[in-house]
Amino acid sequence: MTLPATAPHRPALRVGCAAGFSGDRLDAAAPVVAALIAAGGPAVLIFETLAERTLALAQLARRADPDAGYEPLLVDLLQPVLADCLANGIRIVSNFGAAHPTAAAQRILRLAASLGLAPPRIAVVSGDDVLHDSALMAGLGLPAGIVVSANAYLGAGAIADALREGADIVVCGRVADPALTLGPALAYFGWALDDWDRLAGATMAGHLLECGAQVSGGYYADPGYKDVPGLAHLGYPIAEIHEDGRCVIGKPAGTGGRIDVHSVKEQLLYELHDPGAYLTPDVVADISQATVTELGPDRVELAGVRGHPRPATLKANVCHENGWFAEGEISYAGARAEARARLAGQVLRERLVGLGPLRIDLIGVASVLADDAGRWFDEVAGTPDERAQDVRLRVALSHPQHAMAERLVREVIALYCCGPAGGGGVRTVLRPRLGLVSCQLPRERVPVHHHFVVQAS
Repeated sequence: MTLPATAPHRPALRVGCAAGFSGDRLDAAAPVVAALIAAGGPAVLIFETLAERTLALAQLARRADPDAGYEPLLVDLLQPVLADCLANGIRIVSNFGAAHPTAAAQRILRLAASLGLAPPRIAVVSGDDVLHDSALMAGLGLPAGIVVSANAYLGAGAIADALREGADIVVCGRVADPALTLGPALAYFGWALDDWDRLAGATMAGHLLECGAQVSGGYYADPGYKDVPGLAHLGYPIAEIHEDGRCVIGKPAGTGGRIDVHSVKEQLLYELHDPGAYLTPDVVADISQATVTELGPDRVELAGVRGHPRPATLKANVCHENGWFAEGEISYAGARAEARARLAGQVLRERLVGLGPLRIDLIGVASVLADDAGRWFDEVAGTPDERAQDVRLRVALSHPQHAMAERLVREVIALYCCGPAGGGGVRTVLRPRLGLVSCQLPRERVPVHHHFVVQAS
């Protein structure tokens, strides 16, 4: 990422996002890359594929297969666009390394070879895995045998360093989501690490991008109230980041979706515990005086973000084994469907008494507003809505012992013949459950570095 030598003001850096979580759409990247190529100038493509528990699942996958542990859709995400990105100087930055960034980098090298491409320069950012920090485990009171993963949220510094050293692709594990955008901005504009306002501006640009099509109208859509055109073919967002830290959010021309002040404000406030102090590893961002301005169709500017010195600690998530989760469903339809579903739920309550709280939902009547303690089920018992003609009973239970959790599965299946009448379409699940503990770590306990992977294994 070469800095212009003589221009007093550097052109905007365009950062396009093609994934907001693991399992996102596989056709999102191509329109974004095409738009970046058409616009010209410096550009980066990011994929954000980690949620809070994704790393734990990746660590379990690595236990089963030492060569696994990275984003399972890695090849599907990159194959359609890798050649175009490398040919047009579009850098790729992602956290799809998950629990095994080096294996992800090696897989990308093999993919490039299979496509007949020259080997890209791939940097791997490391240091987030703190699973072997014994002081951390002792402080949390967690026995080592039950901990599945422990990862600190890294900042943008190592990403920026790797790009300055010529990386075509930067593969990360757990970094803060906005760092995927801030890292390229740091490398391109050459900002100081204490230029708090600019860092905060680019961080909030990354925050707008991090959930993919959510800012383009996806999670915003509510028909008749917040209409979004072309929802089946959403355009994923592109941020134009300027040297002063402001950004303009847009999307590829001809794609569906909606980017306006309303969709941007919704995403801007997403997950913000305090609009005046959004804590990230790189800066504390303050949007209390920020402005959101519509510049034209699907073009919205965010400006006026302020920044304050970064926190002294890094957040870490520790995932651990937490017993077993059992779930079962069965459907009742036709006359008195709700009454029969309620009776089935009450039968399960009596059969499973003493195992712990039993979550009972009547899908088609109440499945979001019910509660784990069963208060809703008790309060409306005896007053079924006779209008309900299609009700699916769902019951769920968490228990530390496999055998006890398995009882729920067996009891739901037994409803087939043990009644009430007319039940069908049983589905059951029994799986280990993960617990999550968040904590803070001193920065000096988290050594961050990067290295280049030069040969596929």
